[in-house]
Amino acid sequence: MKVVILAGGLGTRFREETHSKPKPMILIGDKPILWHIMKIYSFYGFNEFIICLGYKGHVIKDFFANYPLHASDITVDLQKNTTQYLSSPVEPWKITLVHTGEETMTGGRIKRIQKYIGDEPFLLTYGDGLTNVNIPEVVKFHQDHGKFATLTAVQPTARFGSLIFGNGTEITKFQEKPKGEGGWVNGGFFVLQPQVFDYIDGDPTHFEKEPLEQLAASGQLHAFKHADFWYAMDTLRDQQQLQKLWDSGQAPWKIW
Repeated sequence: MKVVILAGGLGTRFREETHSKPKPMILIGDKPILWHIMKIYSFYGFNEFIICLGYKGHVIKDFFANYPLHASDITVDLQKNTTQYLSSPVEPWKITLVHTGEETMTGGRIKRIQKYIGDEPFLLTYGDGLTNVNIPEVVKFHQDHGKFATLTAVQPTARFGSLIFGNGTEITKFQEKPKGEGGWVNGGFFVLQPQVFDYIDGDPTHFEKEPLEQLAASGQLHAFKHADFWYAMDTLRDQQQLQKLWDSGQAPWKIW
């Protein structure tokens, strides 16, 4: 399965950092959070990525275009104008970087990469969330229930959309950021059938609104409940908390 990562938002709550780079390029340790997300998928053997770019997408392109150069020992022969890579400790990743528009919403970004997915199921997540969820277990859960969409449900404080359940794991209603505390919310880390593209109208569509609401209303959206670690980096304080976990040597998402 291909992994689609939404990495094109403005990151307005991160003005300290995002004046010069997109939010997925904010560092945890010495690597951007986007790299950490990709390492989670790669640990489970998912190494083909489609990254949806928007705001300052050239920064992400430059990072991956120069990644082998910066990660390797090299010999440069100036006279012959050659560069020899002496080591190649890079991940086995195939990365398709797609400019999906500066102002495009999440659903519109997904719609724009449809031609790179084709008729196959795919994985999807946001470029700012970390977890220790077992991705193959989510995929198996998705295959077993046989519907169009699976999201990973998590339980942070109530600052995200809330999920209303019917019988078992079927989601009957999707509520965007309700007031109050607790509840299961959308943590990303989706598994999606290609039929999901039919629920997205175009660039102005927020994936978290009409598409997920309609999928829930038609019984096509299920949740894999993950009660362990999940954290979304929305503010500088969140970045500092993730950095603290990384520096401790016990970052829960570091499964590789």
